[in-house]
Amino acid sequence: MTGAKARPVRPRASDALSLVDAPTHVKSFRQARQARRSELVDDYVELIADLIDVSGEARQVDIAARLGVAQPTVAKMLKRLVAEGLIRQQPYRGAFLTEAGRALAEKNRHRHQIVENFLISLGVSREAARIDAEGIEHHVSRETLKAFVNHLRKKRRR
Repeated sequence: MTGAKARPVRPRASDALSLVDAPTHVKSFRQARQARRSELVDDYVELIADLIDVSGEARQVDIAARLGVAQPTVAKMLKRLVAEGLIRQQPYRGAFLTEAGRALAEKNRHRHQIVENFLISLGVSREAARIDAEGIEHHVSRETLKAFVNHLRKKRRR
């Protein structure tokens, strides 16, 4: 038929995913909830590390500008990070990472780079990969991250 519109392909009922067993379901939702809980902390610590590396300190105003949030929101999170032992603050200065904060920032930066490079290896543009990796990095398991690394190594050998 010329000029006819192609019909969209609809999944068949047999293609639908079946409901997984309850323990597996619990495990996947637990992992997602944990990732959501740590996501903000991870993002703040990674950004603070980046700002320190570039300018020597992470000022509240710069954190707010880069995250697109209000300064009171940043102040509240910085108090939380101090309480968790990830940063220290100095009056009239910025936030500085503790050893634990620096270690967490490096871990997160590494995860982000793996996910971003994996997406690029699939043909995703650098810009889209950078943006998408920002969310994905928090939700991939160690097993999946390891698979990404293995994929990247195999691709480099070719």
